[in-house]
Amino acid sequence: MYFDLQPSLKNELISVMPLKADDFKSLYAVASDPLIWEQHPNKDRYKKAVFETFFKGAMESKGAFIVYDNETGEVVGSSRFYDLEEDNSIAVGYTFIGRKFWGKGYNASLKKLMLDYAFQFVDKINLHIGATNFRSQKAAEKLGAVKVSEIEIAYYGEAIKWNFLYQIDRDKWQKKLDAI
Repeated sequence: MYFDLQPSLKNELISVMPLKADDFKSLYAVASDPLIWEQHPNKDRYKKAVFETFFKGAMESKGAFIVYDNETGEVVGSSRFYDLEEDNSIAVGYTFIGRKFWGKGYNASLKKLMLDYAFQFVDKINLHIGATNFRSQKAAEKLGAVKVSEIEIAYYGEAIKWNFLYQIDRDKWQKKLDAI
């Protein structure tokens, strides 16, 4: 089977669509909130010039998404698939969600869509999370991800930052879903 890095995915809450170049303005409107990035390794990503680099990397990844609220059509945020590896793993990340959607199940809904899709093709999913990004670490743990190492990561066009590598394997994900 072929792993399409940019499928269109949908559930009752959100629609996840391939990111297009003309999505910059609407996505930046969400990303321009400094509080979204306060725990992120790159705290300046709310600045337009810094976000332009992030967006360019997203477009070049060919695995990035824009996320919409199904009820209102508002842009919720973004995420992407990247680093499809020969060890039958892929990374899910570069996720950000607008603050008005925090604590309302949007991140969990997004990750469930992406993980359910990815686990049709891979055995393991990696999440690179900034060492000071406690919100994202907690969210990953709620998904059943386990911290397996500490690594330095150079995000596209940015300096190297200290990150934690979290992993979720297919069997544990399935058991988590079965328990729900």
